[in-house]
Amino acid sequence: MSDVSNTSREIGAYVDRHSMLFEKFRVPKKTVTRLFVGAIAAFGAGLVLGMAALWAALATDAIDMGGRYVIDVNGGSGAWTALALVILGSLVLLGGTVAAVVSWMGALVNTWQLEDKLWFASLLALGLLGFGVVAMIAYVVAGPDGANHGETPALALSAGPLS
Repeated sequence: MSDVSNTSREIGAYVDRHSMLFEKFRVPKKTVTRLFVGAIAAFGAGLVLGMAALWAALATDAIDMGGRYVIDVNGGSGAWTALALVILGSLVLLGGTVAAVVSWMGALVNTWQLEDKLWFASLLALGLLGFGVVAMIAYVVAGPDGANHGETPALALSAGPLS
């Protein structure tokens, strides 16, 4: 029985030690909001580039629909333009997705600092269930700022320019 209690004390000490390190890292809500808005803008720009690629492929007859085959792909400068737009749009979408995930993680770090863990649990659960965008919109509009809670952090990420 004493082995179990010693193990539980060691685990508790480990969690306490590492949660204190975690609490020293803070991300202000302003930074999370800027990242999330940037992610939405990048995602929208990636979709626009994807539509431009489709338009370029159809306008230059790089892709023909109908005829003997359902879709016929023809080479040429229009095909290369469409391919470049698809690649660029995919990279912009990837950047937007990474920014959205980083902003979600920043919101999790931010809400972990609060006494009430409801926002943290909501963000975590909705994010893991695939409703992270809904959770992040709610957090950006009405969520609390856990970075302003408590003492001065040892390490903080700022949203403003460095000067």
